[in-house]
Amino acid sequence: MSYRPSVLVTGATGVLGQGIAELLRPSVRLTVTGRDQDRLAAASAPTDLAVAADLARSNAAPELIDSAMAAYGDLDGIVVASGAVAFGSVEDTTDDVSIRLFTINTLAPMRLLRAALPALRRSAEQGRSPYFCAISAVVAEHPVAGMPAYSASKAALSAHLAAARREVRRQGIRVIDVRPPHTETGLPERAIAGTAPQLPIGLDPSAVCTRIVAAIHNGETEVAAAEFAS
Repeated sequence: MSYRPSVLVTGATGVLGQGIAELLRPSVRLTVTGRDQDRLAAASAPTDLAVAADLARSNAAPELIDSAMAAYGDLDGIVVASGAVAFGSVEDTTDDVSIRLFTINTLAPMRLLRAALPALRRSAEQGRSPYFCAISAVVAEHPVAGMPAYSASKAALSAHLAAARREVRRQGIRVIDVRPPHTETGLPERAIAGTAPQLPIGLDPSAVCTRIVAAIHNGETEVAAAEFAS
């Protein structure tokens, strides 16, 4: 029997996380996570390891890695599809909102990568091709007025991924930064602060998920906003 990689997908109750999990599920052993236990149960398959977790907690990342390792014995890939958005001007955006955005969008993926490195190194040593894939956003390339803190949190994530990629590539670990344009996920309606302006119609989520999974399978390390089909 051929080896089936062990992969963790965060944000699996969201549109992109759930879509990516569905595409990966036939060929991997899947660990999925989201904050809400009921929504996670509805979004996951019976074959998944479903672990409810709030990635804003500092201990959530190592606990998730430990759960995946305990269940499967290996961890070969991680896809970070969790995130938060807020709207508001520089003057109107409070410290609390900025801290929340950076905790979810930047610190949580940083913690997850740090916690996963021993498992990913072990995967590489066993001749597999481990990866850490995170969804930043088009705002990492083109910051948007009215979304300064959100833009900054995603740009910081993208910078961290670029630096991490240089550090771990000789260890056989691939770090992937995908920066899709606005996509119809419903995230603006769930903003943690402010009200979304009138936005143009975004990309089809299924097309975005397909492109992200293709990047994982094709050995890519970056998918810039312009590389997503409209």
